[in-house]
Amino acid sequence: MNITKQVEQLLKQGDVDIFLAYRELDGHLIPHGYTLDNLEDLENLKVSQHRYSLEKVATHLTEKKPNLKIGIVARDCNQRALNLLYTWNQLSPENITPLMVNCCPSQTRNHSDCTYLEPKKTGTFKQKKGIDFNENPREFMDNNDNGQRFSRWMYEFSKCIKCYGCRNICPVCFCTDCSLENPDLVEPGALPPEIPIFHLVRATHMAGRCIDCGLCEDACPAEIPLRFLYREMNRIVSDVFDYTPGAGLEKSPFTIIGNEVTLEPRPMDA
Repeated sequence: MNITKQVEQLLKQGDVDIFLAYRELDGHLIPHGYTLDNLEDLENLKVSQHRYSLEKVATHLTEKKPNLKIGIVARDCNQRALNLLYTWNQLSPENITPLMVNCCPSQTRNHSDCTYLEPKKTGTFKQKKGIDFNENPREFMDNNDNGQRFSRWMYEFSKCIKCYGCRNICPVCFCTDCSLENPDLVEPGALPPEIPIFHLVRATHMAGRCIDCGLCEDACPAEIPLRFLYREMNRIVSDVFDYTPGAGLEKSPFTIIGNEVTLEPRPMDA
């Protein structure tokens, strides 16, 4: 059964009140909600090779109607986001029906740890002064001393125009009060934002939360290697807590850590 028929069946049977997918508008694929009242629109339903955080749309809908039953076209990155949103009580799995689709329509799976993103092209100047999108984080650490790493990151952060695209597209950014708009941390109205505090604040919030979908990096008009940064944050969380965000329904250590933190030091390798 093709996905259009599946969605029609879900709506007619009352299994979902709305189904989130895509439709074409003026040559562009945009997120769209299909309901029983507009079944004729199903002929326009698309499964885009391009991605958008449909689960973020689901979160906003749930804020307004907590019992709304939502269907959603999902790839593995969407499912990781849904898993994490469940554990943070932003969505209820009882109210969400994902329809899993092939996450890589091109059948090209060259990326080392992501089945739907192709390696990005990195210009020669960026390779020299900044950070290669495709560089291995461990090799980056080994090949650059502290001063070189700092210089490269400052070059990348200095390009930021504070558009908030990284935050707005992120499927797991759901704080009611965003720290990036806290005047005690980030000066309002100042462009470019003070570096590196703007991106360090966001990176701290992504620790243990980033599901490595890469949407922030795709959305960034300044081509800052945000995915590279957050992957390193997640590596630290994995080393300390043995936790991978979105891999399952295990709660994040940051939801259960309490007010006092006691960590045993890791034994040094012999």
